[in-house]
Amino acid sequence: MVARALLLDSDSPRETRPLALARWLMIVAVLVLTMVAVGGITRLTESGLSITQWKPVTGALPPLTEADWQAEFTLYQQTGEYRNVTGPAGMDLAAFKFIYFWEWFHRLLGRMIGLAFAIPLAWYWLRGAIPQGYKPRLLALLALGGLQGAFGWFMVRSGLGTEMTDVSHFWLSIHLLTAFLTLGGLVWTALDLRRLAQGDSAPARFTGLSLVVGIILFVQLLLGAWVAGLNAGLASDTWPLMQGRIVPEADWSRGAFWTFTRDPFWIHFLHRWWAWAAVAALIVMAARVKPVDRRASVAIHSAFGVQILLGIATVMTGVALWLAVAHQLVGALLVMAFAWGAHVLGRRR
Repeated sequence: MVARALLLDSDSPRETRPLALARWLMIVAVLVLTMVAVGGITRLTESGLSITQWKPVTGALPPLTEADWQAEFTLYQQTGEYRNVTGPAGMDLAAFKFIYFWEWFHRLLGRMIGLAFAIPLAWYWLRGAIPQGYKPRLLALLALGGLQGAFGWFMVRSGLGTEMTDVSHFWLSIHLLTAFLTLGGLVWTALDLRRLAQGDSAPARFTGLSLVVGIILFVQLLLGAWVAGLNAGLASDTWPLMQGRIVPEADWSRGAFWTFTRDPFWIHFLHRWWAWAAVAALIVMAARVKPVDRRASVAIHSAFGVQILLGIATVMTGVALWLAVAHQLVGALLVMAFAWGAHVLGRRR
């Protein structure tokens, strides 16, 4: 698919090719969507700490012999997660291979996305096919991809202590939100390039309304990442009540800051009700978008509607794996829809 995008829309070796670049960026965006889904599976199956070392090159290959598998299993057995959670539950080598696969595949997909971005970028650059003003943006997206990999390792490392049973939810949120930021940047840049291919050379700007909606959505995504990192989705399996009440009991003994950033019951409560603030903001945004581009308005409404239903279903099923993964995936689609709507509002008329 990437190779096909490289060959489209070229009449001469030195001609800028905005449409081909836009198609290539959307292909990369689809790969990032897949990465978000696999990352959700990795998190929900407690697979993230199964690989205890970061080997950017040699780590692309999984263990090939039984001795290699046993060596990896031995390293995992030194973690607090194994000693306090999975080990006492009776994890054997076969079960370890299952969680190892998901973390290995998650990292492999990250490497593939890096290559799918860096190699075409170099090719387009050398061919002089990148329009004026877009090189810094593309380099920034490349840097975000590199940071994503580094943040992923910092996240894993935060959970490798002998007393730790999970990764830091702060690092998990940084890792996930960087992916969402990269996704939004890919969509925005692709849309600018499509407009350029149609003869409109003015890039869209980020409007005040988009900024406000973006901040509200950012808070909701941050809370969602913390819910995932703290396993706070398990704090309640009922909706709309928690513990038989609207406002659940929370631990305030360690101060408000601790409660707002670490208490699973309170963060779950904030995530389920701040969602409606995000819905209200997105409805206002979609209404402004509709007269200009009805498709973007429909995308925004569809994304947040499905996301709300999936969130409720995830809670009421006790965080069923595939519902929770779908919830995270649609969250990424909502980011793409938001970027589309914000781009529509920012086009110079």
